[in-house]
Amino acid sequence: MTRQMTGAEMVVQALIDQGVEYLFGYPGGAVLPIYDEIFQQDKVQHILVRQEGGAGHAAEGYARSTGNVGVALVTSGPGATNMVTPLTDALMDSIPMVCITGQVATHLIGSDAFQEADTVGITRPCTKHNWLVKDVNDLARVLHEAFYVARSGRPGPVVVDIPKDVQFATGTYQGPAHVEHKTYRPQINGDERSIRAAVELIAKAKKPIFYTGGGVINSGPEASRLLRELVHATGFPITSTLMGLGAYPASDKQWLGMLGMHGTFEANNAMHDCDVMIAVGARFDDRITGRLDAFSPGSKKIQIDIDPSSINKNVRVDLGIVGDVGHVLADMLRIWKEGRHAADAPALKRWWSEIDRWRARKSLSYRQTSETIMPQYAIESLYKKTRGHDTYITTEVGQHQMWAAQYFGFEEPNRWMTSGGLGTMGYGLPAAIGVQTAHRDALVIDIAGDASILMNIQELSTAIQHELPVKVFILNNQYMGMVRQWQQLLHGNRLSHSYTDALPDFVKLAEAYGAVGLRVEKASDLEGGIDEMIAVKRPVLFDVRVANLANCFPMIPSGKAHNEMLLPEDATDEAIATAIDEEGKALV
Repeated sequence: MTRQMTGAEMVVQALIDQGVEYLFGYPGGAVLPIYDEIFQQDKVQHILVRQEGGAGHAAEGYARSTGNVGVALVTSGPGATNMVTPLTDALMDSIPMVCITGQVATHLIGSDAFQEADTVGITRPCTKHNWLVKDVNDLARVLHEAFYVARSGRPGPVVVDIPKDVQFATGTYQGPAHVEHKTYRPQINGDERSIRAAVELIAKAKKPIFYTGGGVINSGPEASRLLRELVHATGFPITSTLMGLGAYPASDKQWLGMLGMHGTFEANNAMHDCDVMIAVGARFDDRITGRLDAFSPGSKKIQIDIDPSSINKNVRVDLGIVGDVGHVLADMLRIWKEGRHAADAPALKRWWSEIDRWRARKSLSYRQTSETIMPQYAIESLYKKTRGHDTYITTEVGQHQMWAAQYFGFEEPNRWMTSGGLGTMGYGLPAAIGVQTAHRDALVIDIAGDASILMNIQELSTAIQHELPVKVFILNNQYMGMVRQWQQLLHGNRLSHSYTDALPDFVKLAEAYGAVGLRVEKASDLEGGIDEMIAVKRPVLFDVRVANLANCFPMIPSGKAHNEMLLPEDATDEAIATAIDEEGKALV
């Protein structure tokens, strides 16, 4: 399709041609021409947020739960700068997002005009790519390229910055047919010889483990299915990063749970002692590796990733395979079957016996013995009550996030939305709004802390306006829980500003917004309260009063190896003292 239209019309038409159904945004002077065009059409529904950062996180939640590109629209200056956090969040967690920003007119750029900011310069470090469009005849091509770059290869966020006079100008619009970036062409298929070498290495393993990450989910549902088939074909144990939860069913007997700083005893010890590690769509983040020079010291490492820069970036691997996870897993499974490969059964049996001894430590055990609600019990109760529902979970960041990862079992991909790399407090509520927008009839729950939820509480108004019945499940311990835990364990219990005094009454706050407020303080009332929360078809703030000083274990103190985990029974003063380095700096 080629025809004449204004730049503002091009933006809306490009969204329609790209199949965009929902747009999260906040208007301002530099994007009013685009908003005027949005008003005159009904194919793209606009979701009005209450702060621009909320638009970014909502777009992230929408993208992560659907596999589609999330789209945000904000104005120039402070509108664009408020998007920096969600853009960085999306970049670190590989979330496909297109952010369209308004800019002052081209002749005013560089003059410190009202609400001017160097959006391209500011967002360059936190996007895959960005564009400042000064010619309306370039706009359509750039918009379609933006979607291509956001969704291709390792997904991520992009920014298209459009001056106001370009939005008013008239030019030629071209549709998205055959649009691709001139230089960005990610490698999809892995090298056949490398894949065959990987299969040979896997077949000879004595103590193997699959280490999987968010790249499996980003590759699509077929990649998760292929992963499950390959894991069952080999009989190997499997673990996952925080971002990879759901790619493999948590109920499966080969699943070891999450690994890393707050991972399970069995997952971390298996990673440390394995002889062959198959890293699938995972980037060896510091929260996973612990001390690099002590990370899985005796293993041969295979890494599969679509991003060439991720291979050998943090950890040297023995065999790197560049390609889309789904394509590589398909080839790997085919070669495994064609060659009639099989695992070393006696060695694998001994390996599973060793893993079972680690499992017997029951590293996620806790005691719920009184009416005081333990946070672990709250998450387990929520999980039990939501089984059978079409459930999606988002989180804020902190102890509640880790407890959710530990105690809420995910059976499918795209059901778990959390801020992994950046650790953004305030992510969960707007992300839940994005998820609920995409899945109107689903049960969408933001597992939150009393501190984190206040970061973007204004987005409850967005949920009310757009009739999005998100549920916020607040583990209220009246502290910034993870900060308090580190201060207690590593800073001599000096609780410097981690107590959240003067908290609002969350029930009254919910009612003030027009939502439903619930509160429970006793364990015997919890399940009934969860039932009530689920039954309500409106937004809910559920204030769950939990034990104030509960700590999140297991825990690998930063700078320690996987086999140096602290379990609850190990957290003595002497053990905690070993978490302090030679210079006396607390490591977390």
